[in-house]
Amino acid sequence: MRIRIEVDNKIEENEVIIRCNELDEDVKSIKNALDEILSQNKKITFYRGETEYYLSLEEILFFETEESSICAHTIDNIYNVRYKLYELEEFLPGYFMRVSKSTILNTNHIYSITRSISSSSKVEFQNTHKQVYVSRYYYKPLKIKLSEKRK
Repeated sequence: MRIRIEVDNKIEENEVIIRCNELDEDVKSIKNALDEILSQNKKITFYRGETEYYLSLEEILFFETEESSICAHTIDNIYNVRYKLYELEEFLPGYFMRVSKSTILNTNHIYSITRSISSSSKVEFQNTHKQVYVSRYYYKPLKIKLSEKRK
């Protein structure tokens, strides 16, 4: 594998292109590493009442729709964010994943999954009573993502 950096002072935004003859595990690992590095620069302001909070995205267990707002859940607290779920889905780093129409979860915090064939599967997190449900549509993609993380 070759690595090449081209400097072009005429471009407005930096771009990383990965050229490969197949999407193998090495290429996926490089992409995931780049996603992780880039996510370190992404910041979201969280709100509770009139107070603004500046948390690391890694602290967030999941985002979910509650009535007309989006809430971010940590182990101990719930914060509001001023984004729509689809906007968060585009913005969040690769370790976040949509698991239902109303929920995006942080796959790094999954402690257990209780599968239900007839309905949604339950995801639990360590050191908290909070849990979310994965719809049948998203169950298999979630299992694939988790198995890729273990490699």
